[in-house]
Amino acid sequence: MSAPLLEVADLAVTLPVEGERRTVLHDVSLAIGPGEALGLVGESGSGKSMTARAVARLLPGGAAVTGSIRFDGTDVTALRGGELRAYRRSVAMVFQDPRAHVNPVRRIGDFLTEGLRLRGVARAEAARRAVAALADVGIPDGERRLRQYPHELSGGLLQRVMIAAALLAEPRLVLADEPTTALDVTTQSEVMAIIDELRRERGLALLFITHDLDLAAAVCDRIAVMYAGAIVEERAAAVLHDDPLHPYSAALAAARPAVDRTLPRLAAVRGRLVSAFEAPAGCAFAPRCAHAQDRCAAELPPLRPLDGGAVRCARAEELRGRLAPQEVAGG
Repeated sequence: MSAPLLEVADLAVTLPVEGERRTVLHDVSLAIGPGEALGLVGESGSGKSMTARAVARLLPGGAAVTGSIRFDGTDVTALRGGELRAYRRSVAMVFQDPRAHVNPVRRIGDFLTEGLRLRGVARAEAARRAVAALADVGIPDGERRLRQYPHELSGGLLQRVMIAAALLAEPRLVLADEPTTALDVTTQSEVMAIIDELRRERGLALLFITHDLDLAAAVCDRIAVMYAGAIVEERAAAVLHDDPLHPYSAALAAARPAVDRTLPRLAAVRGRLVSAFEAPAGCAFAPRCAHAQDRCAAELPPLRPLDGGAVRCARAEELRGRLAPQEVAGG
């Protein structure tokens, strides 16, 4: 990988909740190079969206951040005023629910051109760029679309508008936070194809957050797996998908439905996910892991290099090649 465009190291975030501070991220380290796509995979509550919000500097008030976030060598946590605004033009975010992030009483054209107008672009030129951006994401008749309101567009079309809005800022990094979750399968495929094609054409870096391991493997170069506010494995997408190093990654892989075999029931990762603030002193996954030993509950393993990637498991070398799906997931 070339020099990272985004580099996150030892990131930890705490938030004030009912008079006490709770940890939502406790050890996140990842890097994304220019033009590269990194998938961030894990169950709901594992910290994926909070990681993206930390990178975008969109954390709630009162959040305390330690560790480092560097973008093209610049310390993101130290940015203020105009420097922070410039950074946010370089980093665009596509959210899961587009209807929650557009003003329902303003036209699509107002939404798309507002940022350009604030940067001094003339109204006619801003509209021209907006129409071109809509065409780039597969929406024809852009002039008409600019006059419409969000409720006049389907979920798939509105998500494409969100992608167009992100591209109008001419970003270098796109944070896509489960952008296809609310869409049907066909529209999901179309939207992801658009994101992937535009990433390759424009050389954009992409952090793609998803529950879907198969989807991440299809569109990403590498995958990072999160559990309880920390990265537990990071590896090339092709090898992690078929040969995971961490028992949790293997359990996620085992829980996928398959079209080439019939099972009486889908496998499930036994037990429940714990949030970062609930994580025990040792390995957070140990209570759910079929391979856990006493030492797993006693010590928190570091994220360490292994086989071209990184893994947070004290038994990773010992379990290498033994994490068959039926061994790591059960009802």
